[in-house]
Amino acid sequence: MLNFEELKDYLNEKADQYNNPEFIENDPIQIPHRFSLKQDIEIAGFLSATISWGNRKSIIRSAEKMLDIMGNSPYDFVINHSEKDLRPIKEKSIHRTFNGEDFAYFIKQFNKVYKENESLENLFAVQQEESNFLHSIERFRNRFLETEKHRSHKHVSSPYKNSSSKRIVMFLRWMVRKDKKGVDFGIWEKIDPKYLSIPLDVHTGNISRQLGLISRTQNDWKTVEELDEVVRKLDKSDPAKYDFALFGLGVTKELL
Repeated sequence: MLNFEELKDYLNEKADQYNNPEFIENDPIQIPHRFSLKQDIEIAGFLSATISWGNRKSIIRSAEKMLDIMGNSPYDFVINHSEKDLRPIKEKSIHRTFNGEDFAYFIKQFNKVYKENESLENLFAVQQEESNFLHSIERFRNRFLETEKHRSHKHVSSPYKNSSSKRIVMFLRWMVRKDKKGVDFGIWEKIDPKYLSIPLDVHTGNISRQLGLISRTQNDWKTVEELDEVVRKLDKSDPAKYDFALFGLGVTKELL
């Protein structure tokens, strides 16, 4: 087992290796990278992150289907669509259990949010006394999903219910992390990257356990916070950069 300094050097090296523009072409982050308008990036990013489970190629295809439906202008479509535009969408299949009805619901909710906010960043503001996005994600859920029950609510998971909320945490990394590498966008200036966590799924969880970063066996929010504690000791200002290291090691199976 590596000691702390060796582990830090190793993970810094791997984060550096995988955090480069080549990462974009096979990853769902390529979808928001097709846009330059902040709101287009947010909407394309949120939708791509929401359907990010399963095979990456099929995630990208499904995200492209959503872009096509929106005429490749997500913000314009969200703001200016009519009820008539949404009717045919509801019948479509999009990605696994995320169907046309879910997509139409998200479009309507985005419309409400953007009528009152210039950016989704306002809905994810972190209070100074908070240490991560736990409460922020829940505030966003309450605002975006509102109180009326809908089948789409299951697609925005809740850390209050101990979900690792991997897809929202990944979306937050895309929007908040700032560096010169060109992968993450860093377009949300008011939120400090120090609050970010690692998007935790089967792969990042397994690699983290192999490296001795976490001991919990479930991939849930408690484990996200266990991993937070370690990666923040490695780099307290930019803990989420280690997502690149863990992801890359998971893909290449280098540790096995």
